[in-house]
Amino acid sequence: MKGDATDPKALIREAYRIEGIDDPECRSVLMDWALSLDDGQDQKAALEALMEQYGRHAPDHPMTALLKDGLRSLTPMGRRGGSRGRTPH
Repeated sequence: MKGDATDPKALIREAYRIEGIDDPECRSVLMDWALSLDDGQDQKAALEALMEQYGRHAPDHPMTALLKDGLRSLTPMGRRGGSRGRTPH
C-alpha cells in the first residue's frame, strides 16, 4: 500500500482507520513513520500536513494527540543559552 510524500508507507492513514487503536500502538506507528521519511524531509511540515489531512477530522483520536505533541516538540523555544546564543553562526 502506497502513501504520499508525508506518509510514504500510509502508516498514519491506516492508524486512523484502526478501530480501538490506543496510545502505545500509535506511538509505535509514529516512530515507524518518522523513520520512513526521506532524509532531509521537513518533519514539521509533514506533521502539519498530517494534522490537516487527518487530525482535524478526528480530534479525539490518540494519533491526533501524538501529532500535536510532535508539533509542539519541534517548535523552537527561543534562543539558545550560552555562547551559541550570543555568537553569529
